[in-house]
Formats: sequence, structure tokens, C-alpha cells
Amino acid sequence: MSAKANLPQPDSFSPQDCVAAELEQVEERLTGLLQSREQLLSDIGNYLVGAGGKRARPTVALMVFRACGGKNVDDIIDVAAALELIHSASLLHDDIIDEAETRRGKESALHRFGLAETLIAGDFLFGRAFALCGRFEEKVITWATDACISLTEGEVLQDRLRHDPSVTRDDYLEIIERKTASLFAQGARMGAHLAGASLEVVEGLAESGYCLGMAFQIVDDVLDVAGDGNRTGKPTGADLRDGNPSLPLVLALAHAPEVKRVFEKQSPSQQEIDGALEQVRRSGVLDEATRMAHAYGKQTLKALEVLPPSPYYDGLAFFVSQLVNRTA
Repeated sequence: MSAKANLPQPDSFSPQDCVAAELEQVEERLTGLLQSREQLLSDIGNYLVGAGGKRARPTVALMVFRACGGKNVDDIIDVAAALELIHSASLLHDDIIDEAETRRGKESALHRFGLAETLIAGDFLFGRAFALCGRFEEKVITWATDACISLTEGEVLQDRLRHDPSVTRDDYLEIIERKTASLFAQGARMGAHLAGASLEVVEGLAESGYCLGMAFQIVDDVLDVAGDGNRTGKPTGADLRDGNPSLPLVLALAHAPEVKRVFEKQSPSQQEIDGALEQVRRSGVLDEATRMAHAYGKQTLKALEVLPPSPYYDGLAFFVSQLVNRTA
């Protein structure tokens, strides 16, 4: 079983095929939940959620559930849908805070529908998510609530450190622990719990979800500097424009004066952003950030060792590899 500690390289295998039927049920559930008596709320919800996305959080929860021997999928379908709704609601609110112009390769809901409408639509999605969670035992509701509280705390911390050149690597890790890793961790925890796994297995898989969330966000940050905006669905350099303390920027601040100058600026020009990004690329910090992402990926696989061998374990391992090695 020592091979479990090695991060496999992605190939033509699609790990989502292991839970394709379940993911289809999640999509059907989402479609129904996005309906509102107010058509505008349905339109905004469908505009974002219907645009797709990686569905990473639902996929992790579903695979963990199956890998733990879960049989009846009704409960985990609702949990997986709730996770996607919480994530989508947070994206709507993030776009308001960042004044984002694009999301998932098209005009953001903020720019298409307006600030007040987007804000209310995010609240609508949160409401739908907790209506799903409300039928579960107190423990599951608490886990979902904890993830939402972490999301909000992480957003406030990030906002407090915008354009602040004194931001540290530890600050950054705390932000993404709250904003990203918390929802991955709770999704994995709920999937294992609903499958009837032991406490040791439940907590081990929560740790794997946490590490995967950390890796996922670091890769996102690297792609914001080095990725193709046409493939990632958002303009390259968005973090620098908004003063968001992404990992490559935090690492580059210490020894790249131009990056520090542009990071501090409230409204840098595109020329300034392009020049600072080139400094980040030449500085070597992208390699360091990528190594950190892969280290978290390997920790994810190590935590998965609480699972017995199965096709679902294999699917999880490959899914980790896909997310950590992705280029979009």
C-alpha cells in the first residue's frame, strides 16, 4: 500500500465516471432548487450555477461516501447539492467584493444583473443550501454552518489584508484555510459520516479534504499569474489588480519592488499589472508555490490511507491528481 503515498499523474481516465450517476442527480437537484417565485432569482442562480464549474466539492463528497461503503445516495445527493450552492453563493458575494467583471469565462452576475440583485441571489442560494441541510441531524447542520462561518471570516481577513505589503505566508494560509479548505474538509467529513464510517475514518477524510482544498486554492493562485485567461475563465492578474494576497504575490513581495508597488496601488493600470506579473514569473516563486500545492496533494493521499482499496479510492486519488495538476 506504500504506492498510495505517490501522487499519480492524470491520464485519460475520468475519475468523475465513478460517480457519474450521482453527479447527474446532483445536477437535477440543483435545477429544481434554483427555481423561485421571483424569476430574477432563478435567472441569476441559473446564470452562475448553470454555467458549470468543476463541481469539485460535490465530487469529493460523493466519492468519499462511496469509498466508505455508502449505499443509499439520497442523503449524500442533498449534501453534495448544498455544498455546490454554498460555494456558488460565496462566488456571487466574492464578485461583489472584488467588483469582478467576469466569472467562468463570461460576464459576471454582478455586471449582468447589478449589485443588489446579485447580493440577494447569493442569500437565496445560501437559504436553499440550509433548507437541504435542515433535515439532517444536528452534527451535520453544525458542520455545514461551520464551513459558512469560516468562509465569511476568511473573506473579512482577506479584505483586511488587501493591498497590504506586510502580509505573510502564514496570513495567506489562514485565508485559504477558511475560504477554501473548510468547505472541502466538511464535505469529505459529511460524506464519510453519512456512509457510516468510524470516527477515525471520518476525521481522516476530513483531513484529506482540508489538504485538497489547500492545494486547490494554491493552484488557482498560480494560474492567476501563469494561466491562460481564456481557459481559466477570468483575466490573468485579477489578484494583483484587486490587491488580493495570493501565494505567488505574497512570496514575490519580499524581493520584487515593482510587485510591491503595484500590489499597494488601489487602481493599477494594465501596463503596470503586466510588468509586475512578469517580475513574479521571473522570480521563481511560481515553482515554490507549485511545490507547496504538490506537497498538500501528497498529504491528501496520505490521509486517504484510512480507506480500503476500491475503485472509489482510485477515483479519489486520480481526482486529487487532476485538481493539483490542472492548467485551467
